[in-house]
Amino acid sequence: MTPPLPPQPELPVPSAAALRAEFVLDADVVFLNHGSFGACPRPVLAAQAAWIGEMERQPVLFIARRYPQLMEVARDRIALELGTRPLNLVWVVNSTVGVNVVARSLAARLGPGDEVLGCDHEYGACDRTWNYLAAQGGFSYRRAAVPVPVASPEDVVETLWAAVTPRTRVLFLSHITSPTALILPVAELCRRAREAGILTLIDGAHAPAQLDLDLEAVGADFYTGNFHKWACAPKGAAFLYARPEAQPLLDPLVISWGWEPEIPGPSPFIDHIEFWGTRDVTPFLTVPAALDFQADRNWDAVRLRCRRLIMATREALLGLPGIQALQAPHPELLGQMVAVQLPEGADVLGLKDRLYDRHRVELPLYLWQERPILRVSIQGYNGEDDVAALLAALRAEL
Repeated sequence: MTPPLPPQPELPVPSAAALRAEFVLDADVVFLNHGSFGACPRPVLAAQAAWIGEMERQPVLFIARRYPQLMEVARDRIALELGTRPLNLVWVVNSTVGVNVVARSLAARLGPGDEVLGCDHEYGACDRTWNYLAAQGGFSYRRAAVPVPVASPEDVVETLWAAVTPRTRVLFLSHITSPTALILPVAELCRRAREAGILTLIDGAHAPAQLDLDLEAVGADFYTGNFHKWACAPKGAAFLYARPEAQPLLDPLVISWGWEPEIPGPSPFIDHIEFWGTRDVTPFLTVPAALDFQADRNWDAVRLRCRRLIMATREALLGLPGIQALQAPHPELLGQMVAVQLPEGADVLGLKDRLYDRHRVELPLYLWQERPILRVSIQGYNGEDDVAALLAALRAEL
């Protein structure tokens, strides 16, 4: 009998300062905006540079001969992280492209009387996608109101499900909302939609590496997410998932050699959707290095520290005059981002400029439903000193 392996020693948890040193972020900036475009650490950038060097040394070998195997190895790795089979995944450059693949494909099958149901917390680019397609195809895109402050995940489920009608053909939701930083209970909504015969598309732009993501457990027909945000991969690395039964519904955004392949690849889904001809695939190939970077630094513990700091940041922000909560302090509603409402009439664009120009604090401020909103992101390189700098700047400017 093979003796059991000895228990592995627990990895140390690197400090925020130690992690900050591994990123190339401007040391003079209090960077609390990881959620917008992510940030890539030095070892991951080095891994991408190695891939670029390999590609440029022999472009034909790399693109024409090695491409399928390289993409397959990287796809196998993310499948382990995402809790699904590799054949259910294709690489896309960002979640908006993933949404467009699905939305355009489904729009061709919708018509007058049909409805796509979203909510009023969705990302603007994807709202625009559905608005455009609805105007072209004659179906309707309706955004159900989810009032704030949100009290619990259960309230979100019941509010959104009450908006479903006999006309609803597609349910489209963010897993973590961009304007309000809320984790939506998408698994339960996908379960109900499946029972009702409604297709589901989940925009998980912020989910990979911010949440423990098991796509089979989520149960969506289609799910797209970015690795270049919270997983710290290079810009332009994302995935699109489709259940095997739903894959035939998808049409390619770009018709290329994969449509009628001379040598078929692992599946029509991958051939049709993923192969675009000549393009830089090094962001995809570097995702395993980004996942290794986090695994080697005990990222589960780092992420837990970030979540605790988000909760503390929320409470501190609500202690400032006129700032209001958009959510209850519920652990299933908040991850590594929090959004709050600023005092009525706040000049968000002017305040954003002043926070950066006078205090070197970088974070997004914007109007959502005519409400002035401030959103804070906490990544592993952020510490209490960053939050203190934000609070001091807000006291000075508000």
